[in-house]
Amino acid sequence: MALRSEGLVQRRTVAVASSESQSPVKQNVSEEEDEKEHDKNVRLTLLEEVILVGLKDKEGYTSFWNDNISSGLRGAMLMELGFRGRISLDNMGMRKRNILSRRVTLKSEAPCGDILLDEALRHVKETDPPETCQSWIELLSGETWNPLKLRYQIRNVRERIAKNLVEKGVLTTEKQNFVVFDMTTHPLLDQSQKQLVIKKIQDTLLSRWVNNPQRIDKRALALVYLAHASEVLEHAFTSLSDEDYDLAMKRVRELLDLDPDAEAAKEGADELMWAVVASFFK
Repeated sequence: MALRSEGLVQRRTVAVASSESQSPVKQNVSEEEDEKEHDKNVRLTLLEEVILVGLKDKEGYTSFWNDNISSGLRGAMLMELGFRGRISLDNMGMRKRNILSRRVTLKSEAPCGDILLDEALRHVKETDPPETCQSWIELLSGETWNPLKLRYQIRNVRERIAKNLVEKGVLTTEKQNFVVFDMTTHPLLDQSQKQLVIKKIQDTLLSRWVNNPQRIDKRALALVYLAHASEVLEHAFTSLSDEDYDLAMKRVRELLDLDPDAEAAKEGADELMWAVVASFFK
């Protein structure tokens, strides 16, 4: 404001008017800076973020004993497709229905440009009658007794996600010998990308916490739920102090105690996201 009073007073009226039209104080400076900073970073899918959280950095793989990450990644496929406007839940109609009973319907068949997401999208498109979120998580994981539905299974998901991250320069590729066999691994190459994902989770539960899930960034909220369902969330808390860890876990429990049906019914809620959450935790 001092610059305006000292430097513009001496100018002609036209110049003053022109200057004032171009120099209002920016309302969203921090938001613009955040967007610019975000543009510098690699754009990651929810699947890739979950894998990064659970990845052993130097070894280049997730835990061999973690079976839940498989279903967690299938839930991430559904959430990502929902966020990208490709799928949604069917209309409730006049009768109020439990969110777990509502079916996944095709909203747009436009490709996402991601081979895993596009494969899942094709399955949704070709399936009649439609399936629920819970059924899709099982079908995409291959957990079905119906041999006719085994074709919906998406295989080698973790390896394919890792290859995507290699292409994005986040991971690299190595061969490791495990006595009786050789295995391709994908150690972390770009530590900054993983730290951004970890920071997103920590900030969501700590510095940016709001006691209203409708006001939490939906992708960050989805990541917290998916990381927990995949049993990798604890990996995001290793750098926290004891006090912050206890607070973060308290807030995770608060999120898990929410009623997905009630949250999905609120104005502006993402119904499909809450249907996936209900599939894991209800």
